[in-house]
Amino acid sequence: MSAPERRGHAATVPSLVDIPRATLTRERELWRQAEAIRQEWLDVGLDTKPADRVLAEASLSDLYARVGRPRPTFVWVDSPRAALPLLAGLPDLAQLYQWVYGPRPPGRPPLASDLATLVSGLRGAWDEAVDTGHPDLRPARAEKRRKDEPWPDLPAAEALAAGVPFGVVLRRGVRDALLRSLAQGCYLPIRAAAAREFGDGRPLPVCWYGQQDVSWLAYAQVLERLGFARVRAGLSIHYGQWQALARSCGWWWPGEEVCVVVERPAEVSVEPVPDAVHGEVRLRPDGVRFRDGWRPLR
Repeated sequence: MSAPERRGHAATVPSLVDIPRATLTRERELWRQAEAIRQEWLDVGLDTKPADRVLAEASLSDLYARVGRPRPTFVWVDSPRAALPLLAGLPDLAQLYQWVYGPRPPGRPPLASDLATLVSGLRGAWDEAVDTGHPDLRPARAEKRRKDEPWPDLPAAEALAAGVPFGVVLRRGVRDALLRSLAQGCYLPIRAAAAREFGDGRPLPVCWYGQQDVSWLAYAQVLERLGFARVRAGLSIHYGQWQALARSCGWWWPGEEVCVVVERPAEVSVEPVPDAVHGEVRLRPDGVRFRDGWRPLR
């Protein structure tokens, strides 16, 4: 279905609830604020300025300290491909799953496992800080649909007019949209290209995606700025460390003594995802060039 056809179709979706005009006006204004934050973080994900190495190293050192590790030695590279010779001994996803599902290997969990636990705890704490009873996160009312029927996936303004709960619009229009743009649209195809060069069919070790790992950061910021989350100071500081890291560098692979960090790409070119509902984008064919000249999608 083409975009014009989709918009025409969306216009035929009946209102699922009766919404007071004042409520709809307020929700539209809140969405405009959320959309601006989403664009801010999309710009971070597609940024091509040189990395802020001082800020990145400080943020990473703070995260290492949170899991009881000393400041590592930082090795900067100009592309994910340039990082590959430096990744020997780092765990892949299957190895990390062993620490969760067993049988647990002997010894201390690898640093990547502890960091994954750390960020999972942060996200869980942020979820608990959300005021789910806030009137602007209105729960579903007596809507004209079956209880097992999903909410229609529409552009935000049309979804609100149709009665889709504002919380659903936020999640789809911010978190899910950025995940589609920066994961499916950017780092997953780059990762697949790097994995093909890693050698011997081995899976690529676990990494974090820096500037492209922002969907959850943007969503958390929206919830806080719109007044839907009551965040204590310690949680805000921890969140700020991940936020600063995303704003300062590209991908990174954490090792016990050495952390390999990738510079931002030199060029990024994107195009709209066909039939995108929330403004999602993806890399154009050959749409990214790293600072050492590597073009993973060529």
